[in-house]
Amino acid sequence: MNQQPMRILHLHSSFSLGGKEARAVRLMNAFGKRAQHVILSATADALGARDAIAPGIAADFPNDAPSLEGKPAPGRYWRLAHYFQQFDLLLSYNWGSMDAVMAHRLLSPIMRLPPIIHHEDGFNADESERLNPKRNAFRRLGLGTADAVVVPSYRLEQIARTIWKQGDRVQRISNGIALRHYSVDALTDPLPGLVRHDGQVIVGTIAGLRAVKDLPLLVRAVAQTPTHVHLVIAGEGPEREAILAEAARCGIADRVHLIGFVAQPARIVRHFDMMALSSLSEQQPIAVMEGMAAALPIIAPQVGDVADMVAPSNRPYIVDRDAGPLAGAIKALVDDPARRAVIGADNRVRAAAEFDENQMIGRYARLYARAAKRDADFLIA
Repeated sequence: MNQQPMRILHLHSSFSLGGKEARAVRLMNAFGKRAQHVILSATADALGARDAIAPGIAADFPNDAPSLEGKPAPGRYWRLAHYFQQFDLLLSYNWGSMDAVMAHRLLSPIMRLPPIIHHEDGFNADESERLNPKRNAFRRLGLGTADAVVVPSYRLEQIARTIWKQGDRVQRISNGIALRHYSVDALTDPLPGLVRHDGQVIVGTIAGLRAVKDLPLLVRAVAQTPTHVHLVIAGEGPEREAILAEAARCGIADRVHLIGFVAQPARIVRHFDMMALSSLSEQQPIAVMEGMAAALPIIAPQVGDVADMVAPSNRPYIVDRDAGPLAGAIKALVDDPARRAVIGADNRVRAAAEFDENQMIGRYARLYARAAKRDADFLIA
């Protein structure tokens, strides 16, 4: 077997530190010196996840690579395919990488190209209510030469098998997190820019500040709760000003705290009293796992697999996606710390059983090694 480091090209819609990027970085760090990585982003300046790559990991962000952004065109596809030839494995992520996937589909019959594995983690706001028929058709055609289509959730698995017609190519690999980092005795950092006072209840969330997360809705929900309830949002993105404007409009600017990007969310999440989401679309959100691992109750709309992820005791707090029901779920737990503790303990047990990152890393490592024709344990030997 070839024991040279595996050269992997990552094709991202963006490389801001969201769920898919955090997972990709965690895998890079786990593979260590057994892999070398090149990362392309369709949004060239969205590289926030770069800082989470561990020292010593070979990761390059070239300026001279073909762009993933632009209209489909034979010339673009040819340049992308030619660039692919220097790698052992291609990993594509979400809709923003589909031109690269199509380049592989169209040119692999006439060019010697490495295998490609496509990852789908969910949809942006424009497909939160209804999938785009043109994109469905593009995926059905483009994914024809993928070695595998990897999804984290049951809902996405059904979509990939039935709507995108990918059949046995589809593999569902649950996301995972390092549960040890969320234990009671794990290291904890102060919340940036926030001094917590006695009696405050912190509703927290960890999310990229993007339209699909609909964080202004969460602001409106918190505005309907008692004044000692504060909202802490960890993350960065283009919706920052819209969130602040909504907080001001609702008269709770002093109760909404945008603390920016947090490289190690496990170090701050234990400050939260509950974890909340308000997303238009989710599949298997890592923020939910993080809250569960930290023994928190989860407040969220009924999107993706969230209701199936949480413990049964938490399911009454997975509600309709509207400010009123979200506020009601928060208020039901605000002044009941004992109930929060019971639900949180149940969630912690479920997270330990379902979301262990070692199992996730092993499954990805074996899938990637098999596609690149390496020994099954090459990436985690």
